[in-house]
Amino acid sequence: MSTAVASSAAPRTLDPERLGEHLDRLYRAALGLCGSHADAEDLVQETCLQVLRRPRRLHSDEDLGYLLSVLRNACYSRYRAEARRPQVHDLAEHEEIPEPRPMSEPQAVAEAREVIAAVSALPAPYREAVAAVDLAGLSYREAARAVGTREGTIMSRLFRGRALAARSLCK
Repeated sequence: MSTAVASSAAPRTLDPERLGEHLDRLYRAALGLCGSHADAEDLVQETCLQVLRRPRRLHSDEDLGYLLSVLRNACYSRYRAEARRPQVHDLAEHEEIPEPRPMSEPQAVAEAREVIAAVSALPAPYREAVAAVDLAGLSYREAARAVGTREGTIMSRLFRGRALAARSLCK
């Protein structure tokens, strides 16, 4: 067995110092999953708290994939806890989407808001795939591990999710 394969299979501890490197991508994924800026911020904070409570042993080099699975589980745990009080959040009620650059065009910000709204309106399986791949930037393999499904399923859900989101944007 080669050393590269042996080192990737050996468990390692998630470095809490590197958690900040993934916050933007986690936030975008959280925003796609829940559709609300405030809920997305809370979800990322909750994810960070869960990860920092105790050392996490990872069996791969994919920190972001692991963090996205924690984010996804936290999101669905929150939904189950709030099942008695379903809430609908309108993106217009919340602050602007944070601009990646200070000089972004207003048109680009408006388009980004529409895309996030379209993604958050997708059915859960499609929303998860689009949030993982398009918003968090995971590969198909990383997204499949994070969501707990096969790579082909991610590709199929991503295709259908993008098509549904595109249809809602064209209306």
